[in-house]
Amino acid sequence: MNLKEAFRYQNKLQSLLEEAQNILDCDSNVTKVANTYLRHKVMAEAEDETVMDVPQTEYYEQITDIARFMLYLLEEKSRLFVAIRKAKDALDMDMDSEVSLNTARQSVARTFKRMNDLRSSEQMLSGGGTGYRFNAEGNQISYCCDVKRVTTINYDRKVIRSALTKLNQQADETSNRIDLCLVTSKVDYAPPFDVNASFAEAFETYLENVKA
Repeated sequence: MNLKEAFRYQNKLQSLLEEAQNILDCDSNVTKVANTYLRHKVMAEAEDETVMDVPQTEYYEQITDIARFMLYLLEEKSRLFVAIRKAKDALDMDMDSEVSLNTARQSVARTFKRMNDLRSSEQMLSGGGTGYRFNAEGNQISYCCDVKRVTTINYDRKVIRSALTKLNQQADETSNRIDLCLVTSKVDYAPPFDVNASFAEAFETYLENVKA
């Protein structure tokens, strides 16, 4: 498989782990609850009856196997991590660093694009201003007036536009290099089950391999 497929399988293993953990985190799945109805105490002719609570999972009788399956998935994640690391080390670029740097480039580019899109503007705010004056009687009174608001950019648009163009070009070039590495790399890992397998199918495959 290549790195792109390896990352996808990494996510698959994690989703299976989470599903197994959800099963074991539910007390009703990992315990047996017996409710005994003491009817004989109330009616001499009646018999006591014991009823087991209904479990919430179809794997109720395989809880120990589910626990072992989780440990198996952890081992597979470890094996896949090692294989991915070896594949990355064989690349002519530090993929993790380049991905992080490209994310930063794209973030800065978004800020610069917003600045580049800003335009100077002028608007009239009717009655938007207040002041005070003295009337004929010498009393201080308030009054309203219109406000002319002029907004201008506070930076060199040419510098921002030039930097934005360069950042977008660098980000695109790096993205293309990363995409190429993802599909041409070789990861030495054999998946134990199909990436599209359901939890039930993956668990069944695991049990078959254990029995074999």
